[in-house]
Amino acid sequence: MFKRVKDSVFIGLGVGILAPGILGSISWYLMHRYTFLARADLLLIASIAVNALLLQYFFKINKENTGRGIISATFLWAFLFFFYKINQ
Repeated sequence: MFKRVKDSVFIGLGVGILAPGILGSISWYLMHRYTFLARADLLLIASIAVNALLLQYFFKINKENTGRGIISATFLWAFLFFFYKINQ
């Protein structure tokens, strides 16, 4: 599926922001919808950890620049999660 994707840092950054963003939004909804999940921050961490799987896949198909973009996006998400936990 991603083999035709151009090897670009910006594409990796987009993929690395979009995938955890969608999963994080679902997790956020579930955390606010169901009270027993209100303190389940592990759901947010798991949505960020999806980038590790994407990173492994892109490195496996020799798309190193795309992988670098995913790593950059992972650091951005981790930074946002850090501020979320501080302000909680």
